Amino acid sequence: MGAVRTADAVIVGGGHHGLVAAAVLADAGWDVVLLEAEAELGGAVRSAEHHPGFVADRFSAFYPLAAASPVLRALELDRHGLEWAHAPAVLAHPLRAEGVEAAVLYRDAERTAVGLDANHPGDGEAWLRLCRQWQRIEPALLRSLFTAFPPVRGPAALVRELGVAETLRLTRFALLPAARMGEELFGGEAARLLLAGNTAHADAPPHAPISGVFGWLLAMLGQHHGFPTPVGGTGRLTAALAGRARAGGAELRTGEPVERIVVRDGQAVAVETAAGTHVAARRAVIADVSAHALYTQLLSPDVVPARILDDLAHRFVWDTPVVKIDWALQEAIPWRAKGVDDAGTVHVGADLDGLVRWSADLETGVVPRSPFLLLGQMTTADPTRSPAGTESAWAYSHLPRGVPDTAAADELAERMEAVVDSYAPGFRDRVLHRHVQRPSDLEAADANLVGGAVNGGTAQLFQQLIFRPVPGLGRPETPIGRLYLGSAAAHPGGGVHGVCGFLAARAALGENGWAGPVRRRVTSAALALVHGR
Repeated sequence: MGAVRTADAVIVGGGHHGLVAAAVLADAGWDVVLLEAEAELGGAVRSAEHHPGFVADRFSAFYPLAAASPVLRALELDRHGLEWAHAPAVLAHPLRAEGVEAAVLYRDAERTAVGLDANHPGDGEAWLRLCRQWQRIEPALLRSLFTAFPPVRGPAALVRELGVAETLRLTRFALLPAARMGEELFGGEAARLLLAGNTAHADAPPHAPISGVFGWLLAMLGQHHGFPTPVGGTGRLTAALAGRARAGGAELRTGEPVERIVVRDGQAVAVETAAGTHVAARRAVIADVSAHALYTQLLSPDVVPARILDDLAHRFVWDTPVVKIDWALQEAIPWRAKGVDDAGTVHVGADLDGLVRWSADLETGVVPRSPFLLLGQMTTADPTRSPAGTESAWAYSHLPRGVPDTAAADELAERMEAVVDSYAPGFRDRVLHRHVQRPSDLEAADANLVGGAVNGGTAQLFQQLIFRPVPGLGRPETPIGRLYLGSAAAHPGGGVHGVCGFLAARAALGENGWAGPVRRRVTSAALALVHGR
């Protein structure tokens, strides 16, 4: 055995959820050690120079959930150097390749409405009604989404605000497929595309239940908070989180891959690293890792309930693999459609019917013939990302699950560039440098992105709430005492919001509080009921 260290809490993984957990526990006076396998912190919140003078966000880039997250806002990250940048327009969705019309979302709701009304009279006012509804329910809704399951105070506040009848209708609305939601709200294509395009940030098909709520949530967050990005690159968000955790006294170590969580008498008591370091945990171990890594790699199979292993092997579904391209461009992208050049985020490659066909390709194992892209114009949003007059840009799309990596990813990358060129003729002529990240590249850079899945598992209804990561309680507690799952594999899931790490830290604090023994007995009994012993 190598070096020995003892702490109140050990956090396995230094992604943003792990850093949030470290800050919360350190603020509570706990001695915290965080161990990250990679040479740098951040997980999927990192940036780097990929061409001289051009900064690329290696994974995630725009953060509407972070802007709205009560967890991240409470950390006051601006005191640790975080500064947000916004593009002139939040996002745009060109209606078709040969046309000049686009749906454009601005942070000014009235300006958004004018454009939507021009596409279809009446849709502007319908959009403003949606915005007014959001303003009424946002605090209670976010409290419902960003709390441990089952939420109580958030839904109660919604009922007080809306009344029983309207709350019931809101619940139905939240369950709608994206296609149906757009039809019920709007008469024109542009407004419907603002919802449907945002749905693609998750992996729910446009005709699947609750797919609409993802589009609605992101569209409303974009309308009221924007899609901000950190000035200087996403690594600045990680740096601020790390600074915040260290300010409370947390010890953050990189290049320390954890190989094993030690369990004794049904409780997590220590971790062991590849280098032989043994870190004992007096109170808690929090795992900011994938569910598979926790239950099938870090824990011995004899301490994991057989039902969990069976659920992971036969019922757990990853979100679809990502292929991402980073570009250094000598000039801005020459979009044909009006308003797209001002947008930080661009949804491009499909209209409403095209989104259905693209989704069908993914669900039937076909490399999409005409892929739908999420594209970022980072210099448009943050001029520090590349020299004046140039553009640092990226785009990503998806492969079907189970498709061989390299050839399919390269084929998809070519098709992605062809899509951009069809909407912006001359795009390829402006490329100075191009870097493709295949699913295997993403996983190699961040072990949590298994097979290029970036959300910790599918966001579809059958794997959300009490079904995340497997059927259970929808909470960070695990069947192993003092061990908590604090990654995107846990409720509420993917996105940069910090809530998974926060909930894990709060659960650890609760079980070590004055009512801790009772709380743990109740939780253990419930977990035994759903998972077995």
